[in-house]
Amino acid sequence: MNHWLFKTEPGCFSFEDLKNRSNMTEPWDGVRNFQARNYLRDSVQLGDRILFYHSNIPEPAVVGLAEIVRAGYPDTTALNPNGEHFDPKASADKPIWYMVDVRYVKPLQRIVTLASIKQNPLLADMQLVKRSRLSIQPVTADEWQIIMIMGGMVEGMKGQ
Repeated sequence: MNHWLFKTEPGCFSFEDLKNRSNMTEPWDGVRNFQARNYLRDSVQLGDRILFYHSNIPEPAVVGLAEIVRAGYPDTTALNPNGEHFDPKASADKPIWYMVDVRYVKPLQRIVTLASIKQNPLLADMQLVKRSRLSIQPVTADEWQIIMIMGGMVEGMKGQ
């Protein structure tokens, strides 16, 4: 199982929005960055776990946990000429963009702010700290565990 951090602006789609969807599941569509697309197409797999991250707010933070319930498949929003994610270069025969389906799991007991992540020396190499603009980011098993401790999801060692 892999671990990921998925970013979203809560004004567009929030963790609460995911919770309120049918079966608490939603396609993660509209990704228009090639590296993030490659992750969705090639690496994100059924059962992978997600840190759900709210970005572009006064205090960005990991707010909850989600999981992949359908691995990468062509993003049909790229084919809708009236949609905000339309790409005239995409076609049904030659898709450019991919999406996955995510399901709500649960909120963190304590949100984990970007500031607290940056202050933790154990997370200094986390992609969120180094390349915070990418909307889909891999998370190592150690980073996942540290975020779980910080978020009150598991007990950690003193000092963490």
